[in-house]
Amino acid sequence: MRYFIEIAYNGTLYCGWQRQPNALSVQQVLEEAMSVFLRTPITVFAAGRTDAGVHARQLFAHFDFAELENIPETLYRINALLPSDISISSIKKVTDQAHARFNATTRSYEYQIQLSKNPFTTTLAHQIHKKPDLLLMNKAASMLLGRQDFQCFSRSNTQVNTFFCDVTMARWELQGSTLLFSITADRFLRNMVRAIVGTLLNVGFEKTSLEELSVIIDSKDRSSAGSSAPAKGLYLTKVSYPQDIFIT
Repeated sequence: MRYFIEIAYNGTLYCGWQRQPNALSVQQVLEEAMSVFLRTPITVFAAGRTDAGVHARQLFAHFDFAELENIPETLYRINALLPSDISISSIKKVTDQAHARFNATTRSYEYQIQLSKNPFTTTLAHQIHKKPDLLLMNKAASMLLGRQDFQCFSRSNTQVNTFFCDVTMARWELQGSTLLFSITADRFLRNMVRAIVGTLLNVGFEKTSLEELSVIIDSKDRSSAGSSAPAKGLYLTKVSYPQDIFIT
């Protein structure tokens, strides 16, 4: 039987989602807890990989197991074995062919920026001391919409089949003293959202014009775009799937 698990985590203390030989990852901690409770080695396959220090409010992963007799009890027991910065909110049966990565239709991220000092978000948001031009940044964000080549925002030397992504939503909002960037696409490249945020902040501070942003996108050159925003402000917030893969 195949199951999807819905995971959330604070990524501050981890090297990212994926297992690493010499650093602690979210995947490692989760697999070890699940293996202890289920009394068999468990491997989970996630919808995507977050980098070191990046958080997730919703990430799905799948695993195979003979049969879970009591899903609510399983959920409770595994959560009891997990540290306070990782949690599982649901376990759902899916079809045998369902895949957390390949069946995902869209992914959404948020980036949080604090415009004033906040002791409660020191490790959970980026802080800046001057408010950028929100109107300019939203004009810039609108230039990201649609299917296009985003190589200029991809980490250098990334091995992928294509740099094309279909962005369906990208916008900035001011919520009190929090500046929030939201973006949804069918897929994301490594470091893509943080590179976009850094570049759009340059637009907001009038270091980069809208015309220059267009040239940057066309250049397919990472060095022409802005610096990546810090990892601590980035959250994976939603992963969507077709409903027919879930077994009710």
